[in-house]
Amino acid sequence: MPNWSEILNEVNGLTASGRGDAFDVTRRKYLKNLSVITGRNTIAYYSGFLSNANVQEASITDMDKNGFMSVINKLDRTKGLDLILHTPGGDLAATESLVEYLRSMFGDDIRAIIPQIAMSAGTMIACSCKSLIMGKQSNIGPIDPQLRGIPASGVIEEFNRALAEVKKDAKCIPIWQVIIGKYHPTFVEECEKAIQWSKEIVTEWLKTNMLKDETDCDSISKSIVDYLSDHNEMKAHARHIGLSDCEKIGLKIERMETMLEDKNFQDVVLSVHHSYMITFSASPAIKIIENQNGVAMMVHKNSTLPFIQQMQMPLHLPIQMPTPNK
Repeated sequence: MPNWSEILNEVNGLTASGRGDAFDVTRRKYLKNLSVITGRNTIAYYSGFLSNANVQEASITDMDKNGFMSVINKLDRTKGLDLILHTPGGDLAATESLVEYLRSMFGDDIRAIIPQIAMSAGTMIACSCKSLIMGKQSNIGPIDPQLRGIPASGVIEEFNRALAEVKKDAKCIPIWQVIIGKYHPTFVEECEKAIQWSKEIVTEWLKTNMLKDETDCDSISKSIVDYLSDHNEMKAHARHIGLSDCEKIGLKIERMETMLEDKNFQDVVLSVHHSYMITFSASPAIKIIENQNGVAMMVHKNSTLPFIQQMQMPLHLPIQMPTPNK
């Protein structure tokens, strides 16, 4: 399957030939390829956050459910779902609602494919699935919640440090007054509840799907959540956690490079990924939710509303299948 440069050349070729929807045609071809080789429904949930780091709409919001409702409509849900995740995370309530909706549609038969990065709430979504499909280049992140862009765990640590230092030496009060004074009266409690909320729902999702057949499911779930939410261990909300560490803490990982090797599974996934990243780098799109049949909700930068887009290429378009390994 083609690499980034080859896919970019393909897009440029379509554009030169007068195809105004070159990005769409290219993405959908490779997304369809992936669905064909797995025999499963495939939905890409992609954010352009790497190209548009300061755009709030690139994160997970309640609006995204409208996109999922559109792309799930008319799918044969008995085929399960492979959810391709590339996201920085987002709103905790929206994430919980979205997971519950996806599980109501596909039950336990959802796999998370992570071509590159699924951070924060994206990690939480991945933990709700029956397995994570990751490559050597794939990363998830901590699940410590952020309130107004501030790490909730960091706030608690700072507050506890202030109490300890003031108790030890009252001369520290003026210094800490300035620091703690930036928080409104209920902010510390909000942080505590957000941490508890995120840990509770991820623990429940792990216990009821990924780890449900494990005899020590409760202890493994707790251990995973404690690790992913440990601000002292992670050091930063942007910490990248790779495949090996995910396996060590007990998450069920399917290695991308060894799955369906005769069908070049990893190459197909990465071709899908490159096609989405090229779209974000050269178009106004900042979020795409799209299924293997070409139905998509796209959000454009500086647009007040997303729009639903139907397939712009004929359903009988030949599928380019990967060449099997020798």
